Amino acid sequence: MPLTRSFPETTKEQFEDRESRRAFLCEAASNMIAGDLDTARSVLREYVNGTVGFVELGRALSNSPKSLLRMLDPSGNPHARNLFEIVAYLQKFEGAVLEVRVTGEAAA
Repeated sequence: MPLTRSFPETTKEQFEDRESRRAFLCEAASNMIAGDLDTARSVLREYVNGTVGFVELGRALSNSPKSLLRMLDPSGNPHARNLFEIVAYLQKFEGAVLEVRVTGEAAA
C-alpha cells in the first residue's frame, strides 16, 4: 500500500501543536537525565526535523548541519556539551524553560 503523505509532511504536522512540541523536548531531556542517550538523540533529531531544521540550528550554534545530523544519528556519539547546547537553543526557540524536579525514590 503506497503512502499517502510524505514523512516530512507528517512530522511537520505533528509539531504544529505547541504542547506536542514541548512534550518532545521534555522527553528528550528526561531521557538524557535518565542516561538513555540513544532515545534522547532520536527524539531531538525528530524535534529538530519537525521544527527549526538542521540548517537553522547549525547557523544558530555555529556548527555544520551535517555535523549536527551525525551527532543525533543512532550511531552518533556527541559530547554532553553539544547535546546541552542543542537543548538550550531549542528551549529558546520554543519559548520554554525545562526544569528538573525530584518526584520520588528511584527504583533499586
